[in-house]
Amino acid sequence: MSKRIEKWKVLNSRYLVKRPWLTARCDCVELPSGMQLPEYYVLEYPDWVNVIAVTRDGRFVFVEQYRHGLGEVSMELCAGVCESSDADSLESARRELLEETGYAGGTWERWMTISPNPGTHTNLSHCFVARDVELVSGQHLDATEDIAVHLLTADEVVGLLTSGRIRQALMAAPLWKYVATHHLL
Repeated sequence: MSKRIEKWKVLNSRYLVKRPWLTARCDCVELPSGMQLPEYYVLEYPDWVNVIAVTRDGRFVFVEQYRHGLGEVSMELCAGVCESSDADSLESARRELLEETGYAGGTWERWMTISPNPGTHTNLSHCFVARDVELVSGQHLDATEDIAVHLLTADEVVGLLTSGRIRQALMAAPLWKYVATHHLL
């Protein structure tokens, strides 16, 4: 018989930071063994989305932007935050694709839902594939966004993955799944 894994008990919590883009909490927890951890840190975020968007002619819609955490300019999938005003994660993904790239339409499929870090993060990342998207408008960027749109071939996407140029794990995972299921290697 296999061992049964039990949840930890939260004895108390306190917020260290509660800002729009960062909420950090410190929990005092008791493990099933009875051991207590007086300081276990949890980051609360809203759910996130990203989109593998493919045009009618088979090009992948990518964005390029500066990422301050790593201090690098990064090639990425279109991605963003699920807003409370969005009906669901699909609506969030469609909104983000249109805002960041000007692309819309096509047929959409929920591709996978993954956790950014189940040990410390409360949110999920919902990944979608949008096929046959079309350019319908210009970008609608926030004042803090500086995003360039690129249309890449499947070979270019595979090249970015195999060379390690796609460093965002929440984007690499659904892209690798796409490459594997579509036999692009």
